[in-house]
Amino acid sequence: MRGALILAMSIAWAVNSSSVIAGQDLSSYRGFQLGMSLDAVATQTGIVSEARVVHQRPELIQELTWEPPRSLGSPPPGESVRKVLLSFYNGQLSRIVVSYQWDRTEGLTVEDMVEALSVTYGPAMLPATEIASPLSRVYRVYTESDRIVAHWGDPQHAINLVRPSYASTFGLVMFSERLDALARAASVEAIRLDEQEAPGRAIERQRKQKDEDHARQEKARTGNKATFQP
Repeated sequence: MRGALILAMSIAWAVNSSSVIAGQDLSSYRGFQLGMSLDAVATQTGIVSEARVVHQRPELIQELTWEPPRSLGSPPPGESVRKVLLSFYNGQLSRIVVSYQWDRTEGLTVEDMVEALSVTYGPAMLPATEIASPLSRVYRVYTESDRIVAHWGDPQHAINLVRPSYASTFGLVMFSERLDALARAASVEAIRLDEQEAPGRAIERQRKQKDEDHARQEKARTGNKATFQP
């Protein structure tokens, strides 16, 4: 039954996507616009803490976490979002990852989620079989067993509805095709450079530690030599 429904919805999406998606904005989520600057995001959210630096070379990759305002530690009634992870490539918003409150998505089916999201993003493409998220290998946002269960896209942007393996809930990943591709390539290269330079950094840490230990002992020797009484 579910397979037939998915097939029917996929066919409908294929027929209507060219005319419908053209009128949908797949680049924004709750006021966050893919491509906007880190400073603009910080101003909009009121987040004053600095973004976490993930990689500094060959390109600057940063992350910023936003959570909906809470009252007495609890989300407001009807708020389904737990947190939003915003990723930046050289200061431009390249990817938005939405995590939902578990109790606000409990019992919801893929069709329920697609119906809710389609109000904003238009008809979705439902894969005939759930496919593994390719983001897990680079971003470690998801594990290899997480699955993309629905997709929205245009030439510049993509949105994936993801079902994480660790909980009965959903996640939403939206990204700029261009910026995210550049960020993924830069992250892969950064990891390669880190691994290549790891032995040298380990030797340098050992040398530094040895120098610090020697300096500490010399300082202790000078003080103890002057006061030692046999």
